[in-house]
Amino acid sequence: MAIRITKTELDGVLIVEPDLFRDERGFFLETYRQDLYAAEGITCTFVQDNHSQSRQGVLRGLHYQDLTAPMAKLVRCSRGTILDVAVDLRVGSPTFGRWVAAELSDQNARQLFIPVGFGHGFLTLSAVAEVQYKCSGYYAPAAEGAVRWDDPALGIIWPVADPIVSLRDQQAQSIAAYGERPAFVYEP
Repeated sequence: MAIRITKTELDGVLIVEPDLFRDERGFFLETYRQDLYAAEGITCTFVQDNHSQSRQGVLRGLHYQDLTAPMAKLVRCSRGTILDVAVDLRVGSPTFGRWVAAELSDQNARQLFIPVGFGHGFLTLSAVAEVQYKCSGYYAPAAEGAVRWDDPALGIIWPVADPIVSLRDQQAQSIAAYGERPAFVYEP
């Protein structure tokens, strides 16, 4: 087995493409193998796996956990298609407030690695999508934070005009408000 890594313009955010073997029976892939990922620089220990299902047009995010319970994520879409987005939330970073997006699907088997210091969100593009992600920290409600998915200062290009968004995400702070009390500060 092998994986291919594509670096993004955000330092540490990586697109991971594991080998995918297809034949008349279906397919097989290793969704995670610690030694291969570590050799490519993904060295965190994952302690929790999450699985969500969303219908078309649902947008979740942009979420993070602060340094009291930091969490890196390795995200994949095991059913359907999503647009997965990472935003640099490290105040002082040369890419603070910038974002990258990757289409993840059950057909392309891509994954997105999102290190600590970044916000994460996704939009369901297919009728239904199931998203699974490995987390380097445990879920801690007191450490949770969110930045508005539609903040014009971020300029994220979402391909749906009116997504379905939770009340919590509708009430998330702007990137400017986040910058006044940041969860993360860039350390070169």
